[in-house]
Amino acid sequence: MDELFEKQLGGGLKKRSRTKEDLEKETETEAMIAMSLGFPIDALLEEEVRAGVVRQLGGKEQNDYIVIRNHILALWRRGNVRLWLSKGMIRETVSNEYEHLINSAYDFLLYNGYINFGVSPAFTSQLPESNEGTAIVIGAGLAGLAAARQLLSFGYKVVVLEGRSRPGGRVYTQKVGREGKFSAIDLGGSIITGIHANPLGVLARQLSIPLHKVRDNCPLYKPNGAPVDTEMDARVEFVFNRLLDKVMELRQIMGGFASDTSLGSVLETLRQLYSVTKSTDERQLLDWHLANLEYANAGCLSNLSAAYWDQDDPYEMSGDHCFLAGGNTRLIKALCEGVPIFYGKTVNTIRYGDEGVEVIAGDQVFQADIALCTVPLGVLKKKAINFEPELPARKLAAIERMGFGLLNKVAMVFPYVFWGEDQDTFGCLNEYSHQRGEFFLFYCYHTVSGGPALVALVAGEAAQVFESTNPSILLHRVLTVLKGIRSIL
Repeated sequence: MDELFEKQLGGGLKKRSRTKEDLEKETETEAMIAMSLGFPIDALLEEEVRAGVVRQLGGKEQNDYIVIRNHILALWRRGNVRLWLSKGMIRETVSNEYEHLINSAYDFLLYNGYINFGVSPAFTSQLPESNEGTAIVIGAGLAGLAAARQLLSFGYKVVVLEGRSRPGGRVYTQKVGREGKFSAIDLGGSIITGIHANPLGVLARQLSIPLHKVRDNCPLYKPNGAPVDTEMDARVEFVFNRLLDKVMELRQIMGGFASDTSLGSVLETLRQLYSVTKSTDERQLLDWHLANLEYANAGCLSNLSAAYWDQDDPYEMSGDHCFLAGGNTRLIKALCEGVPIFYGKTVNTIRYGDEGVEVIAGDQVFQADIALCTVPLGVLKKKAINFEPELPARKLAAIERMGFGLLNKVAMVFPYVFWGEDQDTFGCLNEYSHQRGEFFLFYCYHTVSGGPALVALVAGEAAQVFESTNPSILLHRVLTVLKGIRSIL
């Protein structure tokens, strides 16, 4: 899929005489691109069904719509995402007998933010005249900034209220190091996880920011610093994947697990049942894979549901995982351009009704037709914002049910790259299972940060202990791990 998508990028459709075989191949290619962007190949999204994009579900009209929808998606994504894709451009390659489906597909994709989004200066000339609607966006993180730009593109007058003194929320790039040896390191979100369906990949293309593919090679080291045997590594990784397969098979056979059955308990039961990873080295290596799984889910396996831990798999973004040169704050700065943002405005009350909304931040009151609240889940759980009237019961219940995970990092800048210029990641095993997530993986930022920087990742139970541990103790631990590895290199 990566090769297919990369081959198509920048290609564009050419008007030429095409055979039936050409058209069939082109349609198949566009369907694959649409799938990589999160669309089913031969079906409608639930949002499309609700929007009534076709007059009757199923049949020829729906099939024709899907082909045109996929064509529009591919036309913009594999073309120049800096330019506005108009209906006129689409009509150049689609017969006018499908005019109503062009309108239906284009309008759905445009107004749901699948095409013509981002930070390209060319888009500003396409903004409609103001519809005299007004909107307040609360929170200047990625969600708030993207929403504000989308509302502006619809003709709304928009202001963004941000409680901090900076934009970006969980995206936070800092210069780390000493004079002359600074590195730009992402202390928050740090990787674009799949460039194809990920809108951040589009922003990077629009801004011509280089993306560095995180290379697959990830050597592992034992607690004493010695490298892990590659043959044993492959064998234990196979066992780990088979255990996960068995969890899914068991879930299907049993018709699901009880709601309080944890993924960790099922995996451990299966490990003992099949009597695998019995040696110390094998168990430590399996623990590393379990730590990586905890990192991917930002939570302990003991708290992950065996029934639902993988429910988001269908929504994973395809394509390479990438570091962004100079840090993700470059995307934030671009998203802020042209958006009026008021900093230091901690919202404490939102009043809403048929006549509009009032948003109160300290002693200031902001009024608008609508408000979009993009504050973190933790703020909502704390009830730090008073809603008048109270939020509907279904939303309060959702806020109560939902949880969020925990990851920690240690960012370091060294005099030189001692871990190997060709490395993007390497991993370290821990002696004890309860510590398996402590500094289990290192990101090598020297390729994109401007300096010899490493970031040590902490996940699972170790991430929770990390929160209450003295930073000097943590620094001593991570340097001890690195010294052990360096002595082997």
